[in-house]
Amino acid sequence: MTALEVVGSGPLALVQDGGRPGWSAIGVGRSGAADRASYRLANRLLANPEGAAAIEVLLGGFEAVARDGDLWVAVTGAPASLTVGSRAADPYAAVALRQGERLRLGTPSAGLRSYVAVRGGVDVPPVLGSRSRDVLAEIGPAPLAAGDRLPVGPTPTAYPHVDAVPATAYDDEVLLRVVRGPRDDWVADADALVSTTWHASANSDRVGMRLDGAAMSLADPRRQLPSEGACRGAIQVPPSGEPVVLLADHPVTGGYPVVGVVVDADVDRAAQVRPGQPLRLRWA
Repeated sequence: MTALEVVGSGPLALVQDGGRPGWSAIGVGRSGAADRASYRLANRLLANPEGAAAIEVLLGGFEAVARDGDLWVAVTGAPASLTVGSRAADPYAAVALRQGERLRLGTPSAGLRSYVAVRGGVDVPPVLGSRSRDVLAEIGPAPLAAGDRLPVGPTPTAYPHVDAVPATAYDDEVLLRVVRGPRDDWVADADALVSTTWHASANSDRVGMRLDGAAMSLADPRRQLPSEGACRGAIQVPPSGEPVVLLADHPVTGGYPVVGVVVDADVDRAAQVRPGQPLRLRWA
């Protein structure tokens, strides 16, 4: 069986797929790729079946070697420079990786997460029907490390329709659309969400993007909220007043008021915001 052997993982490399829906009742969230559109595009470039597992790479630095045969790979998301063997290759394109050749991802010029898909998909054993790593629940394959050998699934019968697609552009100025949340009256001024220039905190991760800026004031700090269901994109305001945008590995419930929700079409962009990068929100 062909395989990708990990040589270097960079800051963080995780196996991800479309996630594991349907387990919220037992406290397990969906998880899956943080930037779902980039993940799906990488698979489409290789004609992989929907849901095939790929590798989510944080800020580049990933290296892997093809073992036991030739492979096809595609890299999307944060546009990292690619090297295959000693030659440069393009992201957002199907790239041949011959037996024994090494694929290297440099640091992306923009964005945060790149997706490395391999034709046939990463075929590690699923957990609760998914090969995704949930960093909050610690379910799924462990973060990748040098020496890991990732089996590749059977070659799909379908063929790619295109060789390459335009790379996604990541503007320096991030603007995310937001709808009002069910608890917007729990803060003194919900409009502060859209009148403040926020910065993504260095404490952001796959669970949530924490926002630095002018702290929001709770209308009644003594009031307590029972835990409620949580969704990807929800903006919670904890007692510190600094909002948190829930991302792929968010908890299934939360006890902080949700004062807004990033529209689903913009959540993938939120997953690509770098720590320290400014962003603004606007009511949809």
